[in-house]
Amino acid sequence: MTTPLQRIHNVRLATMTDAGYGLIDDGVVVFDHNQIHYAGSRAEAPEYPQAEQIDGHGGLLTPGLIDCHTHLVWAGSRADEFAQRLHGVSYADIAAQGGGIAATVRATRAATEQQLAEVTTPRLQALMREGVTTVEIKSGYGLSLADERKQLRAARQLAVQHPISVATTLLAAHAVPPEFKDRADAYIDEVVNCIIPTLAKEGLADAVDAFCESVGFNPAQTERVFQAAKAANLPVKLHAEQLSNQHGSALAARYQALSCDHLEYLDEAGVKAMAAAGTVAVLLPGAFYFLRETKQPPLALLREHGVPIAISTDANPGTSPILSLQLMLQMAATLFRMTPEECLRGVTVNAAKALGLNDRGQLREGLRADLCLWDVDDPAALTYQFGTNPLVACWHHGARR
Repeated sequence: MTTPLQRIHNVRLATMTDAGYGLIDDGVVVFDHNQIHYAGSRAEAPEYPQAEQIDGHGGLLTPGLIDCHTHLVWAGSRADEFAQRLHGVSYADIAAQGGGIAATVRATRAATEQQLAEVTTPRLQALMREGVTTVEIKSGYGLSLADERKQLRAARQLAVQHPISVATTLLAAHAVPPEFKDRADAYIDEVVNCIIPTLAKEGLADAVDAFCESVGFNPAQTERVFQAAKAANLPVKLHAEQLSNQHGSALAARYQALSCDHLEYLDEAGVKAMAAAGTVAVLLPGAFYFLRETKQPPLALLREHGVPIAISTDANPGTSPILSLQLMLQMAATLFRMTPEECLRGVTVNAAKALGLNDRGQLREGLRADLCLWDVDDPAALTYQFGTNPLVACWHHGARR
């Protein structure tokens, strides 16, 4: 019988327990299927003679990676639209032909829950191969009670079928569905009076999100969504300040939002509001890259005011069809000039904060044993290089997968 205790030694630890990496040379981590029992230097480690001994061969041990903003469950493909745009067809023309998010909504509505889980599995496995142990999955391509439920149920199903934790976010306020064309307020009525309370009661959502933007929902409509989430005892998140400054981040901060995401047009007032509320800034370099944006998030202001910064793939079919969190580390450094320490914190401890999860994201006694062992000795290497995968082993809830 396998001993419940495991002891990894001969590793360098990136504990993420201070402002940087929290490095410990010649480290040891002892854990079981529930939690970490010790994370520190070998010289100070208890013996734990009953533990299974695992030699890390001088590699780097980090917390399991956390992808805190994805739209991973969808059906259909938008590769044809990508090709059209490269041939000079405008997004407006594509949308007029029934493309864009409307195409994804049609395909997602037509798929069964099981079909959604099946088409999402390869995407999820791609993230897992790179060390992701927790992933957030949003709805938002159903835009009706039945179809938003179907997306969230598929996400829950994936968590049962695979050794990965899934946090679900209800994003019914993502776009106006075709049956509510030119009636955005009426659709928000449906979201706040039916979709949010029903799916919250069914336990399918861990948080509520909205798209506050000139091409999405205005601040007044967004606030109605937040009020409904609060009534359902669900925390909120927000797609904010991606294409323009709608002051959504300051609004979200008033509702103690877990995170505000994108943030290219965020101003100092919004940064200060987020800092005061403890709201995490989730930056999405994949969408910035894919859309060929030029307006960068206000990194200097976020640093100045001490706003925690997370990084995520924003995996979705339209604006960030990217399934590599390791690539996001490199993009965040190259495109946004984030430091390697900020990048790794952005997919560990700060990503956990963005999901309201205080039991992971660091190597610390009492936290979950979500661990990644890498064939590198310098943690900066995880940001520096891409196109290769240095992951040696990964543990989710103390079980090697």
